[in-house]
Amino acid sequence: MPTWQAILQERGWAMNESEEVLCPYCGQSMELLIDTTVRNQRFTTDCEVCCRPFEVIAECDDGEVVSLDTQA
Repeated sequence: MPTWQAILQERGWAMNESEEVLCPYCGQSMELLIDTTVRNQRFTTDCEVCCRPFEVIAECDDGEVVSLDTQA
């Protein structure tokens, strides 16, 4: 039996998209899940390597990430 996430993706209703970002401090690449149902979003996350917090700014439209930026 498929999971509800698989059913949503199959029908084109995926809510999360995996995106790669770089830490603005140490340059480490990491993967984030972006909720594409929220058009404009801004949140803080910590780097997996240097542990410093940084801000992520994402803009989504029609279930896709249109722009993604990080700020120290």
